Amino acid sequence: MNSLRELYELTRVRVLLFVREPDAIFWVFVFPLVLAAVLGFAFRSRGVQPARVGLVAGAGAEELAAVLATDPHVELVRFAERAEAEHKLARAAVDLLVEPDGAAPPHLTYDEQRPEGENARIRVRRALDLAEHGGTGAEVREDAVREKGSRYLDFLFPGLLGMNLMGTGMWGIGFAIADLRRRKFLKRLLVTPMRRSSFFLSFILARLVFLVLELSVLGLFGRWILGVPLRGGLVTLVLVTLLGAFAFAGVGILVASRARTIEAVSGLMNLVMMPMWLGSGVFFSYERFPAALQPLLKLLPLTALNDALRAVYLDGSGPLEIVGRLGLLFGWGLATFFVALRIFRWE
Repeated sequence: MNSLRELYELTRVRVLLFVREPDAIFWVFVFPLVLAAVLGFAFRSRGVQPARVGLVAGAGAEELAAVLATDPHVELVRFAERAEAEHKLARAAVDLLVEPDGAAPPHLTYDEQRPEGENARIRVRRALDLAEHGGTGAEVREDAVREKGSRYLDFLFPGLLGMNLMGTGMWGIGFAIADLRRRKFLKRLLVTPMRRSSFFLSFILARLVFLVLELSVLGLFGRWILGVPLRGGLVTLVLVTLLGAFAFAGVGILVASRARTIEAVSGLMNLVMMPMWLGSGVFFSYERFPAALQPLLKLLPLTALNDALRAVYLDGSGPLEIVGRLGLLFGWGLATFFVALRIFRWE
């Protein structure tokens, strides 16, 4: 056989092996299209995005609302109480607060570390410049948010902690199971008296062992380096992270329960995590999504985990105050664990 014939036959074999592998076809051709469609929808060009400006009720609020309505790139959000408005600003649900003060100049509050906050400040000042508000022009009082617990950094850190718990939980367990299957080790376990539940629980318990070190390192970094306050109890924080780790361990086991190759489990992990990266409020509040989508986003495990972490870190909430989110995390872990038990195959 000459070299060209040899090369032809080897190439033909590789092509046939690829075509006969459904997983490979899906992840090479279908998944990139799905990913491109989802990301294209999420980040589609919609022109200049409006700045979300919170307007606190008070004397002169209607006049301010009329002035701000002249700018089509200002989205006004009304608040009856300043405390609620400050809470939304700290959660990145709005970019800037405007508080009227009767005949006095309006009061602007924003986070100067956020580009969205500075953009909103410029837009509000411009709208006031173009109007004659009380005959004083654009005279305003400005306060930049610097108090710990109210900064964008304080909002961001719990989200990054939640994303890390999701990633290490799912990737660590999913890859381990897929690797055992790839090395034919799971087939050997088929003839042993070991129960599937014990096999799965061993992964979960091993994950919790490393969780202690992970939580300690990240928590101390956030507290001492970034200055993120922990206003809730340490016991509550541990409970939240344990349930979060349990939820994503269950999801990781379920994703890997039938995947036969490392490539397949990698693609499935990305497919499962992608909606949570975009919609669970890691980098910005999920309240910025359309109202019809928000109930669905709140059902995602990462959304529940991020909300619970922020409630503990920033609001000082206890277990009873976040019991709904804790229950949702426990439900995700339990449901995915038992579904994985039903569909898992050793071979």
